[in-house]
Amino acid sequence: MKIIISNASPDPIYEQIGKQIKAQIISGDLVEGDSLPSIRKFAQELQISVITTKRAYEELEKEGFIDSVGGKGSFVAMQNKELLREKKIKTVEGLLSDAVFEAKKLGVSYTEINEMLELLYHHEE
Repeated sequence: MKIIISNASPDPIYEQIGKQIKAQIISGDLVEGDSLPSIRKFAQELQISVITTKRAYEELEKEGFIDSVGGKGSFVAMQNKELLREKKIKTVEGLLSDAVFEAKKLGVSYTEINEMLELLYHHEE
């Protein structure tokens, strides 16, 4: 599992970790039942506090992304397929919203955006 912590990010470290683990679950890089590193091992790998890693795991558990089993560790939780699809769609909507905002700011028309999207979508196949 690859996690990158940015000192330049305005987000706290535990949030950076949580966002990246969620993204890996949503993308399918991490799947139901995959084990996560122990809190201590993960903290050591990332060279951060155990408390920070513990908080990231606790937040992920509250949101239903992971399950923690005493004495066994933390695992990717079973995901409701429809909920997972909604999370994926929400991610794409956010990215498209950013792109539309930038396009408007730069004076790119709806027709031009639509043409670009059509080309990009079919080119990536």
